[in-house]
Amino acid sequence: MGERRGRSWHEKRDGVGDRQDWNEGRSNSTGRRQAPQGRGLGYTTLKELSEKDPSLVAITLSANPALKELLHGTEMRQDLIELLCLVLSKAFKSQADRCTLQHLAGIIKDSGFFRTVLPHYLVGMGSEFNPVRRADYPRHLQHILTILSEVLSTFPASSTQAASLLLTLLKTSINHLRASGVDIQPQTEESVENLEGLIKHLEERSREGTLRSDKDTYALLPTGGEEMAGEDFRTIPIYPTAEEFQQEQRPFLRPNLTSKRYTNTHLYLDTHFRLLREDFVRPLREGIQELLRSQMDKAGGGVNPLKKKQFDDIRIYIDTKLVVPRCTPTGIAYIVQFDIQPLKFVRWQNSKRLIYGSLVCLSCDNFETFLFATVSDRDPKTLQKGLVQIAFTEESRSKLARFENDQLFMMIETTAYFEAYRYVLEGLKEQEEDNLPFQRYIVECNPDVQPPAYLQISDDYDLSFVAHPDHEHNIQPFPSLDARAWPKKEELGLDESQMRAFQLALTKELTIIQGPPGTGKTYVGLKIAQALLTNQALWRAERDKAPMLVVCYTNHALDQFLEGIHKFLPNGIVRVGGRSNSEVLKQFNLRELMHSPVFKRTLPSDLQRAYNQLYRQLCEEERGIQFQSVKLECSLKGILRESYLQRAISDRHWESLQQPPPTGDGFRIFGEKKSSLIMDWLGFGSTVFLQRETENANRHDDVEEEEPPELDDEDDFIEIAEEADLMQEERFIEDGSDPRGGRDGKKNGNIEEAARELEELMLAMNLDTDDVQAEQSEGGGWEIQRSQKRKLKNRIRRELANTSAMTATEEGVILDIWTLSQRDRWRLYRLWVARYRVELRTIIQQSEEAYQNAVDRMADVKRHEHLCLLSKATVIGMTTTGAAKFRSVLQKVAPRLVIVEEAAEVLEAHIITTLSKACQHLILIGDHQQLRPSATVYELAKNFNLEVSMFERLVKMELPYVRLDYQHRMRPEIACLLTPHIYAELENHPSVLDYESIKGLDTNLFFVEHNKPEEDIKDGKSHQNKHEALFVVSLCHYLICQGYKPEQITILTTYTGQLYCLRNLMPAEKFTGVKVHVVDKYQGEENDIVLLSLVRSNREGKVGFLSIPNRVCVALSRAKKGLYCIGNSAMLGQVKLWSNIFHTLREKDQIGRALTLCCQNHPELKVKAADADDFKQAPEGGCMKPCEFRLDCGHVCTRACHPYDPEHKKYQCIKTCQKIVCDLGHRCKRECYKECPKKCTVMVEKNMPRCRHTGMAHCHKDPETLICQEPCTKLLHCGHPCASFCGEPCTSRCNVKVTIELECGHSQQEACFFKTRTHEIECRTPCGEQLKCGHACIGSCSKCFQGRFHSPCLHKCDRLLICSHMCREPCTRICPPCERPCENCCVHSKCTKPCGLPCAPCIEPCAWRCPHQSCSKLCHEPCDRLPCNQPCAKTLDCGHQCIGLCGDKCPSKCRICNRDEVTEIFFGTEDEPEAFFIQLEDCGHIIEYTAMDQYMGMDANQRASEEDVGIKLKECPKCKTPIRKNLRYGSHINRCLAEIEMVKVKINGCEANIEEHRKSLQKQWADNSALVEMFFQIEYVKINARLQRYLHVKDLLILENQMGFFMKVAKLKSIQKKKLSATQSLTLEEHVEEFVRWLNYSQQRFTEQQAFDLQRELQRITLLTELHARCHMADIRGQSAKIQSEVQTITEVLKKSGQFTEEAQHLVKETMKELDKKLPPSGLGINEEEKKMIVSALQMQPGHWFKCPNGHVYIITECGGANESRRCTDCEATIGGANHRLASGNRVASEMDGSQHGAWSDAFNLQNFDPDF
Repeated sequence: MGERRGRSWHEKRDGVGDRQDWNEGRSNSTGRRQAPQGRGLGYTTLKELSEKDPSLVAITLSANPALKELLHGTEMRQDLIELLCLVLSKAFKSQADRCTLQHLAGIIKDSGFFRTVLPHYLVGMGSEFNPVRRADYPRHLQHILTILSEVLSTFPASSTQAASLLLTLLKTSINHLRASGVDIQPQTEESVENLEGLIKHLEERSREGTLRSDKDTYALLPTGGEEMAGEDFRTIPIYPTAEEFQQEQRPFLRPNLTSKRYTNTHLYLDTHFRLLREDFVRPLREGIQELLRSQMDKAGGGVNPLKKKQFDDIRIYIDTKLVVPRCTPTGIAYIVQFDIQPLKFVRWQNSKRLIYGSLVCLSCDNFETFLFATVSDRDPKTLQKGLVQIAFTEESRSKLARFENDQLFMMIETTAYFEAYRYVLEGLKEQEEDNLPFQRYIVECNPDVQPPAYLQISDDYDLSFVAHPDHEHNIQPFPSLDARAWPKKEELGLDESQMRAFQLALTKELTIIQGPPGTGKTYVGLKIAQALLTNQALWRAERDKAPMLVVCYTNHALDQFLEGIHKFLPNGIVRVGGRSNSEVLKQFNLRELMHSPVFKRTLPSDLQRAYNQLYRQLCEEERGIQFQSVKLECSLKGILRESYLQRAISDRHWESLQQPPPTGDGFRIFGEKKSSLIMDWLGFGSTVFLQRETENANRHDDVEEEEPPELDDEDDFIEIAEEADLMQEERFIEDGSDPRGGRDGKKNGNIEEAARELEELMLAMNLDTDDVQAEQSEGGGWEIQRSQKRKLKNRIRRELANTSAMTATEEGVILDIWTLSQRDRWRLYRLWVARYRVELRTIIQQSEEAYQNAVDRMADVKRHEHLCLLSKATVIGMTTTGAAKFRSVLQKVAPRLVIVEEAAEVLEAHIITTLSKACQHLILIGDHQQLRPSATVYELAKNFNLEVSMFERLVKMELPYVRLDYQHRMRPEIACLLTPHIYAELENHPSVLDYESIKGLDTNLFFVEHNKPEEDIKDGKSHQNKHEALFVVSLCHYLICQGYKPEQITILTTYTGQLYCLRNLMPAEKFTGVKVHVVDKYQGEENDIVLLSLVRSNREGKVGFLSIPNRVCVALSRAKKGLYCIGNSAMLGQVKLWSNIFHTLREKDQIGRALTLCCQNHPELKVKAADADDFKQAPEGGCMKPCEFRLDCGHVCTRACHPYDPEHKKYQCIKTCQKIVCDLGHRCKRECYKECPKKCTVMVEKNMPRCRHTGMAHCHKDPETLICQEPCTKLLHCGHPCASFCGEPCTSRCNVKVTIELECGHSQQEACFFKTRTHEIECRTPCGEQLKCGHACIGSCSKCFQGRFHSPCLHKCDRLLICSHMCREPCTRICPPCERPCENCCVHSKCTKPCGLPCAPCIEPCAWRCPHQSCSKLCHEPCDRLPCNQPCAKTLDCGHQCIGLCGDKCPSKCRICNRDEVTEIFFGTEDEPEAFFIQLEDCGHIIEYTAMDQYMGMDANQRASEEDVGIKLKECPKCKTPIRKNLRYGSHINRCLAEIEMVKVKINGCEANIEEHRKSLQKQWADNSALVEMFFQIEYVKINARLQRYLHVKDLLILENQMGFFMKVAKLKSIQKKKLSATQSLTLEEHVEEFVRWLNYSQQRFTEQQAFDLQRELQRITLLTELHARCHMADIRGQSAKIQSEVQTITEVLKKSGQFTEEAQHLVKETMKELDKKLPPSGLGINEEEKKMIVSALQMQPGHWFKCPNGHVYIITECGGANESRRCTDCEATIGGANHRLASGNRVASEMDGSQHGAWSDAFNLQNFDPDF
């Protein structure tokens, strides 16, 4: 563990959890292009840069780290200064992204160049004598002004001072130059004047204190600028403001003009800007206003609107909080979590909620302030858990830092795709009136359309490439503006109307082509595109090579059109849109082209270098954020291990956590593999969890919370594209900015793997893994059952989602965290996790801004790469979303020719912003009578004409257009539904006249009528109709049975709710291939057979958008050969269009209650199908007759009549096969269509040749290979029978239960094989010994170590503490202070300390007063007034008189209404008419006041008579609840509490005494540090750390006992080290280690029993050490045999099972005395006194006494050196020696005089007298 210093969590150093490495996920790659590292910016490099494009200059400088180093210097050559100013000013004049310029300005702002070099340069201008240089200064001044202006506008707060100085010097220089005759340009003087005004304005704002930061962009507005905001649409902010949410007034709007021209271009742009902005703002504004009104109603007593009310315009997500940041290619995003409980009904896979690009607004103060963000990623699985990824807008990111880390927000969603709105609105703002092309037609609506400008140069077209193959060689180039010169329509393969459209498109600069369903508008569009692309020389100049732009509303339409272009243009295409399903176009996708090596090689080297430098920076920042983010996520995925929370846990609680309480049997087995402490503490350890689950299983009130439903299993049903996914595909643009991907897929994989590894390290339980189970001990081997696992996960999810956490104040008073309730443990855990998360978020925030800045600059680099790519393309294909997103790039690419497919579905503003000034030719292809543009606000669509496209508006304004007249799709009877009801004219092409009739039905077109009601979908405004769904699915199956391929059938429906009702009725095995779509997503598609479900059927007659002709047109025009509709005709007939259609159908008998089914095999049999059940009469698509066809196998077909597979080639006979498969005549058992088995599998009886047993086996099996399953008859070595089967080897372990005698003397039933392994058996015999406390021990023989160390007594104490609580400590002699929350409170406050600690007295004035008297004392003092006995004058809610007294709280009961309860006899006076009552606030009981007064005064009477009175609170006489809160008895209560407080102080001890005791123990521990630390280093450090902190009396006593025992054991180990051999020490070490484990036992409280057990064991080990020391001495002396009997006696006593008793100790000591007589400790056979007498008598200096090898002592006189040898008189061993060297085995006899060396040398002899040696 190491030393832990300090007292609080925030003072600690890094914990264990933060030292993990994050090497996984790091990429060695520095980017996709291995360009050289950023080179320095010397003069030559800057010179080269000065000649390049400004945008490229800005990007290169911003990305190059050398710029900061260059600008950092304070000295610079003049020519370098001037060149640098030129390059920087050029960069600031570019159209680069604002973030790039902001970063550049940030580098300059604080640089030495800006603050030192430039001022010196300007000062030096005045003294310049060189006229050439002087003449050049005005140009350099203009560069400096550009730099100064940009820096000041970007950082108005922090650069004002430096800018002011520079401007002053600059003005001085201008004056000097003007005086010396140098001309100053007016432009320069104007710039100086503007800057001067701006600086004065900023300085004034600074003095007023309103200039707060560099992000205060309003600081740049001059006075009065705000007032002008309403006049010009360009001043209106795109995002809604707080004022808009609070004000009811709607903004000023103009309708889109559809019947007259616009007066000017500004009005035109203004109209569309305001309408488009209002379309996305209004739902948000009105939704929030409705929400605020609802909340006001709630404040007035209403119901909470957030969980009950449905809001039409917005979706609400409550308790939303930011969880974890995410690094995405578009910048920093955040995973946010919202309360999922109110949204359990949502089907997230298809819900339109929170899809990519949707705008959300977050607020925590009722929208006084708010943050905007967009949904940047969506995963239904995480949405189901209430998690979604959002990205904040730039302004909101800066505000985000002001909020607390765990701030809860309300999140509001509006469904509009905000990104598209934003790009278009920005484009409208930036659009200059003079640069808008085609104003003549778009604004002025002039019907005189001119030819394209490029045809004025040359109009010769060569159409041979687009001609019909029969005529391609006959067509020659011709002047296209000459109508007579055009080839004939037959030569071009066109009909009449197609020819007119083709001719118009090539000769007019604005072309409108209407293509009704099936008329071939895409075919014509491709013909036009081919003609233009094969004649590029006409419109594409050599120098600029402007491309053609093709814009489509959907990805599908874009793919179709580009695939058509690819057939005649194999290269030069770039596709910009969502994900494409076309393999042909994959190579042309923007993302693919951007990553191609060919393109990379064409990029400018500066751009490559900038990319690589930014990429490295991004990777570095991302690694840091990613690591901390993964840790943040882990804190939500499960329970964190304690090591990672260590820094968030106070030292006291960390120590407490490390000392868990005993297990159920009262003791933790040492050496057992430990589970996670945090899991045990939270109640999910193995034993605790299983015990609790067993208890819960028997409880009826344990209601399990429903687990969130898993997402539907998609494999069982047909695949239907989720509407949410379809919307996302249209919104998302594949440009390399995938929100789910990083910059490198491999790196992402590494990071994910590293994240998984980190999760394993951090989480004690991971809820995201399938194998969730609580930690288990090594020996347990238990598993959690499935139901328990589900309960466990649900319980933990609920607790982690709970927001209530313990406060720091509550935390501070907790001593032992193991005594907390389960609820409080979770509250404390959530506090720790919150601290941990705050720390991680703080670290992350430091990197977020740098990462976002780098991402924004990287986006600028990518924009230039896109520009490089798109400018070289021939055809650029874009969706409208892609065109909006790439608007700024398109303006630079400047396409000269634009084709818009599906133009009638596109909002006019989208087309406006797509066009550039250079556009000379615009072709609009679509059909305004099919789907129109989609507006969010219905009122804007209808009343302000927002849904009228440019296509439709120009048609209405009578600009020239061509409508294609010949439809090539529908059979004539289907086309009749459109003509004349929708289209006045529509001719049928001859190809549609020859379609075959639909098989199995008597009509090709039919409308099935019904009146079955629809059902509403809870989430959203959709509907479903189960009757219709069942009918169309049955009809679809019927048609498949007719032989139609599933791919030939499409089911259309008008509502998404019906779509998923259909899906759940269509198993994949039957319906795979059938297309199921909503009508809106099927425009432009077709199929042979269409089944149409119209859904709407209700009493109100609401038809919804089925009344819109455009949608009806699409729905009825998708079928080629067969169309079958089902709907409520009575209701739909109220709509004129449907009424006309039904009239047409009735004329031809194509509408009715039932559809007629015709059997192909039996034409005379017909079925009327009015609902799904009727199709059961044609189960196989024919009729109910049996098929009876004889198959090739000889069986008869068992199916009913079926038209499909008439020859039964695909039929599989399922009858039993009759073929013989073996020699014994067994028949095949398989189904007839399956191949017969090669080996017979019939079970027969076989004889086993080895054992002669018989058994059943497969016929083909060889008896030699069979394993006999009869029981084995052999006997094992122990005599018991073998338990294995006959054919298997005999078991090696006999598991028969036998009685075994254990080493402890007990016997018990165990498996037989344990006879030879008795040491492994745990004795289960109950201990039962009476403990010191008087209770019987609950442990077992093994758990109590054969009675040497008993399990703690868990008998409940249940003594009443001074505070009136029961003692919760198990069996204690002295009850510790109560640790429950203190219940003492008054009217002013409540005590928050634990009950056992002294309370701080309340010193507020006493609140007890009534009209008659009041108390003048403080709240905690006894009152100085008497109780008031006047009746209470108040009237109860029931209207009767109060039964209480004046000044007391009115009782809740009434004498009349609650007569039986009030008059119930207790004291005897309750039923008196004039009785008045007191209601005790603590328990609520009502008691007659005179009796209660007398009861409360009993103690005072006893004190007066000098009787002993117990110190405790008075209790309710009815329920015994302590009385703490009644003002009437406040004097008595306060006196009691004062006495109780005195007792608490005594129990807790005096602070000074405690501190003195602690310091005394510190000194004692320090004095023994050398001894203890030598043997118990870890324990020494732990105790030393605990002694540094404040400790309670109880803790000090425990610590004192622990220290005492450790010091004794350390001395014992010291003796062992000196006196024993290595083998003896090792033997004793086992006993010592066991003793130390007991000392460190987590529940070691040194109770009387524990202290006694430790003392007896220590005595046993001490005597065992003494015995080993004597044995060692006997071995040395060779006298072991002499003492063998005594050693054996002592050993038997010391190693005997059970506790070492005092009798045994006495016996050992007596035997030791006998042993000492035989083997004296000195080896002389004399006692200590005799030895002293001998040494004293001889008067020899130390060092003369020696002993022989066997320990017999002798003396050498004179110098003490050995000069001769002799024989020992006791053992004949050699003694003495020669040349002052002792003979082998002889040594100094230290026991005689204490000397350590012989006396023969003075040098050695000195050491004998050195006391410190």
